[in-house]
Amino acid sequence: MSDREKILGRIREALAVPAPPPGHAQEGREHPASQARRWLPAVGESFDEQIALFRANAKDLKADFHLLANHDDLAPRLRQLSQAEGWKRVAGHRGELSRVACDALNLPVLFTDQSYDPPALEACDVGITECDALIAQTGSVLVTSRSAGGRAASVLPPHHVVIACRDQLLPDLPAAFDLVKRKYQPNYPSFISLITGPSRTGDIERILVLGAHGPKKLTVFCF
Repeated sequence: MSDREKILGRIREALAVPAPPPGHAQEGREHPASQARRWLPAVGESFDEQIALFRANAKDLKADFHLLANHDDLAPRLRQLSQAEGWKRVAGHRGELSRVACDALNLPVLFTDQSYDPPALEACDVGITECDALIAQTGSVLVTSRSAGGRAASVLPPHHVVIACRDQLLPDLPAAFDLVKRKYQPNYPSFISLITGPSRTGDIERILVLGAHGPKKLTVFCF
């Protein structure tokens, strides 16, 4: 018997044994999410503990996080940021929160949830999107092509601004994966991403460089 036949024979044997779908608990065993929480960093149970952890992680990641008192605080904070950075053109989408945010700036807006010119998107100073969740454990923002108005608004502009609500805060990664499953199964979005701070690289002499492969700045507003 040749080596090729031996390898194919082992593959056939393995395929004969039924395997559970990914993410499902096997009989007599814990659910994979429960196992994962044993080696993932611990997260507090209260909102205050989780928001404090998200804030601390965001700071370590060089992302800006702002917890607002209410929805009315969003527009003035955005205008203040726009004036400080000299925004001229905005990318956004027609989500309930993102549309209000874009309108508050009184600037030309390119909407990415309709046909658009890619070079025009590259010329935008900021991309304003919604998200699916904020993850306290890692300081990450969970976005999909549906929550962020496509794939590009969170990637091409040099500054990504995320608008989130307090009830979108999740404790950890297993909770985030469970949210995606509950929200989108079986018709998952074509794009699912965990944004953990601004784009960065340390490939050259271990020197951290922001904005290497995406936005140089990440700002999260939560109310």
